[in-house]
Amino acid sequence: MKGRKISESTIELVQQMTTQDTNIAGNVHGGVIMKLIDNTASIVAARHTSGNVVTASIDRLDFINPGFVGDLLRIKASINYTGNTSMEIGVKVDAENFITGKIRPVAFAYLTFVALDNELKPRKVPPLILENDEDRRRNNEAKERLKIRKKARRSEKK
Repeated sequence: MKGRKISESTIELVQQMTTQDTNIAGNVHGGVIMKLIDNTASIVAARHTSGNVVTASIDRLDFINPGFVGDLLRIKASINYTGNTSMEIGVKVDAENFITGKIRPVAFAYLTFVALDNELKPRKVPPLILENDEDRRRNNEAKERLKIRKKARRSEKK
């Protein structure tokens, strides 16, 4: 199977936040951000595999700063690691006040996706072609997170 470059599937989406995206406190609702993260990551996974994918897990989701009505949320996602049938996607969310130009971090997350065939069974994913030091660093960090996830699963089964 031919490998694919990380740059071939990386994506950045921008969406302006409106009043319907906010909670009672006036901040962008965490669930709205979570949905944008999952949707963006799924596009990356589908682009990498050229097929159907499903979210297997959200390994980590950290909220750093709130988003507000009018902010442009910038959701950047790229693939960090591929296994046999699964892959890790990293997502970073920033908020931009387009009037002042100020950008602040909102959230980041790591998601695992599984590639599916036409019968909804896991299928092989293309390996990653690591082009530079940043790609290699992110790939190595993803491998460490995978070890931690596997260890946690083993302890949960006890």
